[in-house]
Amino acid sequence: MQEFLMDYGLWLLVGLLVIIALVFLLGGRRKGDVPGESASVAATPPEAAPIATQAAAPLSATAIDPVATSALEPVATPEPAEAQQPIPASPSIAMPVSEGDNLLRMKGIGPKLNQLLTDLGVTSYAQIANWTDADIAAIDAKLGNFKGRPVRDQWVDQAKYLAAGDFAGFEAKYGKL
Repeated sequence: MQEFLMDYGLWLLVGLLVIIALVFLLGGRRKGDVPGESASVAATPPEAAPIATQAAAPLSATAIDPVATSALEPVATPEPAEAQQPIPASPSIAMPVSEGDNLLRMKGIGPKLNQLLTDLGVTSYAQIANWTDADIAAIDAKLGNFKGRPVRDQWVDQAKYLAAGDFAGFEAKYGKL
């Protein structure tokens, strides 16, 4: 017996582990989980017993008192709160532009921010290059999740290079376009 265990003991252990794994994997399946079994049998809930209902007694017409409509007072509508006045854009922001520049070339401006700037009327490098601190504050207040990006990414300085056509200077300072 000892010789048998020495020769085949490792194989017996591996076989036992395989059998345990198969029992674990196949034993956890429920009815309807096994392919080929009808899932409708497992999914059908047991039928409930019917509930007996009593017929409601009819209401008499004399039991209802009509409400006088003249007793109701008209409800006063509250005055609408004054809406916040939008911040007027300065002339350098709202400068009309015949054709827009590709603002995506600037570092820190992605597709979402480009769309937001376009919606705000900012479409050219020249507009951004002419921004003052007040203009930056006005735009920054409208950027939502992108607040602080114009200053952090130095948009005005980048736009000055790109508006002047100094691509070599831009690439030297901010990296490849």
